[in-house]
Amino acid sequence: MSEELVTHLGGCHCGAVKFQVQAPKIIKAVKCNCSICDKKQNIHFIVPNSKFKLLQGEDQITCYTFNTHKAKHTFCKICGVQSFYTPRSNPDGKGIMPHCLEFGTVDKVLVETFDGQNWEKAIEVNPEIQQRSKES
Repeated sequence: MSEELVTHLGGCHCGAVKFQVQAPKIIKAVKCNCSICDKKQNIHFIVPNSKFKLLQGEDQITCYTFNTHKAKHTFCKICGVQSFYTPRSNPDGKGIMPHCLEFGTVDKVLVETFDGQNWEKAIEVNPEIQQRSKES
């Protein structure tokens, strides 16, 4: 039985980047401790690309990659906020920052940890994470 999806609106701090995402009211988020996620305190939930729609600001988004260059760390050129990105674990999806969603559509955020410092072992132990960007 799948959870009912609702439309969440979100974006960056300055409002240049806006998006909508289809996700449950109770968000299952991941807190990663890899080198970049630890620095920016990355807590995110993953959805398939088909559940994400950029509404405005494509020209205001820039991207940072490193190491394997599989993760696409996108952020607003104006205010610097990363409201979503493409995770290494889910190149066919988006990692959405729940704190960048507008108030009123999220009932609760449940946070699990992911040992990104030991990425290969962590993904082997938690293969379900890679299924979060798949259509259900």
